[in-house]
Amino acid sequence: MQFLCKEYQDGNPRVRGLVSDTRIHLVPSLNPDGYELAHEAGSELGNWALGHWTEEGFDLFENFPDLASALWAAEERRLVPHQFPNHHIPIPEHYLSEDAAVAVETRAVMAWMDKNPFVLGANLQGGEKLVSFPFDTARPSPPTPAAAPRPLDYEDEQPELQETPDHAVFRWLAISYASAHLSMAETFRGGCHAQDVTDAMGIVQGAKWRPRAGSMNDFSYLHTNCLELSVYLGCDKFPHESELQQEWENNKESLLTFMEQTHRGIKGVVTDQQGEPIANATIVVGGINHNVRTASGGDYWRILNPGEYRVSARAEGYNPSVKTCHVLYDIGATQCNFVLSRSNWKRIREIMAMNGNRPIRRVVPGRPMTPRERLRLRLRL
Repeated sequence: MQFLCKEYQDGNPRVRGLVSDTRIHLVPSLNPDGYELAHEAGSELGNWALGHWTEEGFDLFENFPDLASALWAAEERRLVPHQFPNHHIPIPEHYLSEDAAVAVETRAVMAWMDKNPFVLGANLQGGEKLVSFPFDTARPSPPTPAAAPRPLDYEDEQPELQETPDHAVFRWLAISYASAHLSMAETFRGGCHAQDVTDAMGIVQGAKWRPRAGSMNDFSYLHTNCLELSVYLGCDKFPHESELQQEWENNKESLLTFMEQTHRGIKGVVTDQQGEPIANATIVVGGINHNVRTASGGDYWRILNPGEYRVSARAEGYNPSVKTCHVLYDIGATQCNFVLSRSNWKRIREIMAMNGNRPIRRVVPGRPMTPRERLRLRLRL
């Protein structure tokens, strides 16, 4: 925060452009109670671990609804996307009840995500030096038939590694951070506490490294438009004050580069033929089975890797619009606006409902109508 403000006032063109063109939200601490407890205990002998949980005993990172499992269950029943959405999956009602085991901080973050149309996010953690991206949840393996023989070296069933539809985009975002870090990609030294799990790249999918359900990253991806990753800033979970300056230097360029990725992909506004914005319109990118929605002003942002995409905009009561959008390698999202014309389907559904959703019999000229047909026609008119 100090760096952005000072460099902006000093006229740094890069920081000025970033601050002027990007709405940046910064949360210094998601778990202030745990931090205070760990700070009092000190960083030696693993006392920082006392701050992992809130005062109520919640691990905030795993306290969100497990929407990934709900999506996969719907996929197995072939309900996606016609009966179960592939994006903006609603929060289960039981999770929102007052007596649910949900931390007050978790509820506040979920309300914050619903209020703001976030595009890109990172939660900063410690104890490792890598970038982790969704899915964090491991998909259960399909059941094995009872009669099927098991291999001799069979152990416990390993969960299936399920990639998100935006797997390539998440890898790009993770690499943009790790490659700009002063030492994160230097994995020849091994991991912080064990062998390197990042395939010598400094990035890893969460489910491959540390599977867990109900993570903030999975929730953000499946409930909002936001692509969120976990950045583990360094091996020391609770570094000493004398080490903070070097930790800042290690991560400074990475933080700037990562925030700039917000402006990669496509953006635009969806309006009707009178120029009025259409909120909650769905933006569909061909080949990526994960959609986003427009905000209250009809505007949208969709992070994409460089390439050519077939993009469509759809909204209830309107005819869909399709166009080809090109994403370049340079930073700067491609403008892709859509103008939707009103559809007659809404009125057709109303007429069908008046007729009990039964087929409407066509009136043949020259043939007299029966009293029942005449009554139905009068009711419709």
